[in-house]
Amino acid sequence: MPRTILLDGLRLTRPDFYAVATGELGVRLALHAMAAMRESRALIEKIIAEKQLVYGVTTGVGSLSTERIDPAAARELQLNVVRSHCCGVGEPLDPRETRGLLLLRANTLARGLSGVRPRIAEMLCTFLNHHIHPVVPRQGSVGASGDLAPLAHVALALIGEGEVMFREKRQRAAAVLQSLRIKPLTLEAKEGLSLVNGTQAMLSLGLLALHDAEVLAATADVAGALSLDALRGSTRAFDERLHAARAHPGQMVSARNLARLIRGSTINKSHQGCSRVQDAYSLRCMPQVHGAVRDALGYAARVFEIEMNSATDNPLVFSREAEVISGGNFHGQPLALALDMMALALTHLGGIAERRVDRLVNPLTSELPPFLTRSPGLESGLMLAQVAAAALASENKVLAHPASADSIPTSGNKEDFVSMGMTAALKLRPVIDNVRRILAIELICACQALDLLAPLRSGRLAEEARKRIRAVSPRVARDRPLHADIEHVASLISEGAMAEVSERLG
Repeated sequence: MPRTILLDGLRLTRPDFYAVATGELGVRLALHAMAAMRESRALIEKIIAEKQLVYGVTTGVGSLSTERIDPAAARELQLNVVRSHCCGVGEPLDPRETRGLLLLRANTLARGLSGVRPRIAEMLCTFLNHHIHPVVPRQGSVGASGDLAPLAHVALALIGEGEVMFREKRQRAAAVLQSLRIKPLTLEAKEGLSLVNGTQAMLSLGLLALHDAEVLAATADVAGALSLDALRGSTRAFDERLHAARAHPGQMVSARNLARLIRGSTINKSHQGCSRVQDAYSLRCMPQVHGAVRDALGYAARVFEIEMNSATDNPLVFSREAEVISGGNFHGQPLALALDMMALALTHLGGIAERRVDRLVNPLTSELPPFLTRSPGLESGLMLAQVAAAALASENKVLAHPASADSIPTSGNKEDFVSMGMTAALKLRPVIDNVRRILAIELICACQALDLLAPLRSGRLAEEARKRIRAVSPRVARDRPLHADIEHVASLISEGAMAEVSERLG
């Protein structure tokens, strides 16, 4: 068993989330969390015994909340909620996304405000620790009562129905649980509803995307620095005094990175005192653009960190006050807006990178051989690399349209304004993939341009980045297919190799 973390609904951190999502850490419930869960459960049992009217406990759900349910039918109601809500479609979530979903749901139940037995959250922990991953279709959530369909597919596996991925095989949940001697859940009153109400699917995808997006933001500074030096641009625009006069945090970080990456460049020294007064915006305004992206990701991080330790069930059970309150904490609007902002911000990050690629290969702007080849005409060089970057940048402009700008009524118009948060999360992934490849193309082009300026060299950190790129993508001596090079450099980016150089002191 790997090292475990304790869940109590209040202290889950992003590093721990990523470690559990990747399978490096296991989980278990904190003792005080189990005590809080038992207290809220006792109140639910009291309500049932007194036949009080409480949504989802003694009533139907959604637009059927006006229907009274006999307490004797409580188990049947919860089972029906889970089964009927399993309407997800499309390809399943990947293992990391599913593990993140399981973790986040266990953590929110551990808060002790859902009125469920500790056994429910413990079962989610059991699935994580045994690497049992429910098959959760990606599509089917409008982010209204949270991610109803995705969470229902998780709940279905917990009760021994549906399918799971176990030991890299898609299998029946019942068979896997039986082989491990794990008893499936038998749901009591409110427990099915508590398993399907919440924002944990979109949040899991959002947290994983945020990690990758932060890597891209750091990588963009590296790519931009290499392009700046290759195009013999000025570092004057990165003066700390200039950025302190505006004081946006991300802008100051990017300006500092860019200046540091090419410190000591002999290329930069070679053109000091030239007649050029200012560079193009894609070079001069990198701190302002890259920095704005950093700040947008910072906003998303704050929203996600709050949501990680929030109670998103409905109704919520406050045992100290002996009250059960129906509300809308499951609504995904805070996440939807943050996810859409991430997509828009990353689209700009890819867009400005593509403009730098064009400046590198375009003889009208680069003062370098056309398309970075020594045999223009006979060879096309990196002409089509820029075309590919342009295609990806333009695709992102379509994907950047905010999903949260839409709403469509569901559940007999009871859920008449929905967040579309899961849609925002799903379309964020291709944006990230596209930006990663645009940056890979820029790094390849910038390194090729720097090769043409030899024996002059860039700064120490920039040269370290170039060395890493050249280890997977050799100099283009003559025309060759570049598809594999782009993918190799994209993998290097994904592994954090460029971000590590960007964040290194020096």
